[in-house]
Amino acid sequence: MTETVLSSATKEVVIGFDRPFVMIGERINPTGRKLLTEEMKVGDFSRVEADALAQVAAGAHMLDVNAGIPLADEPALLARAIKLVQSVTDVPLSIDSSIIEALEAGIAVYDGKPLINSVTGEEEVLERVLPLVARHSAAVVAISNDETGISEDPDVRFKVAQKIVERAADHGIPRSDVVVDPLVMPIGAMGTAGQQVFRLVRRIRTELGVNTTCGASNVSFGLPNRHAVTGTFLAMAIGAGMTSAIMNPLHGEVKQAVMAADVLAGHDQDCMAWIAENRDPTTAGEGAARRRGGRRRAAV
Repeated sequence: MTETVLSSATKEVVIGFDRPFVMIGERINPTGRKLLTEEMKVGDFSRVEADALAQVAAGAHMLDVNAGIPLADEPALLARAIKLVQSVTDVPLSIDSSIIEALEAGIAVYDGKPLINSVTGEEEVLERVLPLVARHSAAVVAISNDETGISEDPDVRFKVAQKIVERAADHGIPRSDVVVDPLVMPIGAMGTAGQQVFRLVRRIRTELGVNTTCGASNVSFGLPNRHAVTGTFLAMAIGAGMTSAIMNPLHGEVKQAVMAADVLAGHDQDCMAWIAENRDPTTAGEGAARRRGGRRRAAV
């Protein structure tokens, strides 16, 4: 079974078919976050640090780090953000940028094996990003769109994903280091968006043999009660074979849906992660006290 191994200086995370779903925290991204954008522009990274710590505390296995601010020095901002995040937490990171110079700057300061987010099927992007990934023995997110844009036909998107996997192999990048993003469209704008992703994930897993990820919150964009839709989508995607997602672990119902899906997919051995997360602390404490009391009585 395909396993994608990512690491920080001290911690390893494995994305794999028969492993627990990997939650990649999405919060360190200035897109749509005015306060974070303004703070990062002037060199205030306190919110970046707080977001990193909060997401890891909430259960994120990895963090996505993006510094895409228009007219700003993105390579410098991304490098600074990565150094800061690695100084306060030990989880592996996804280095997120569409600018090759920013990816290079981020990789240069990263300690471990990162996930590079991302490469598309566009020829120019393939020829710039894949050599960088190969040179640093990193893993890469392969987004299934190309020069023609994002196709509404899932078979076309599959062909783009296949092309990226094959071109990666030409650069010496193994399939295990390619994580395909089948592209999640807003279900409110495209009623078949969920079905398309589930179909694509199954094909990517069985025919290409690679792991998958997505920007999970895209599916519920524009809808009320978004978290319920996102959580249900992720549970169904896990059922179809998806192995990771860039998501917000601070949304309890989304995280709960992921953990429950792991239980039902057989990826949570003996339901131990679920029990640890959901055990009533009062009941657990009473049980421990009874056990201690029982032992004392037995010793008298």
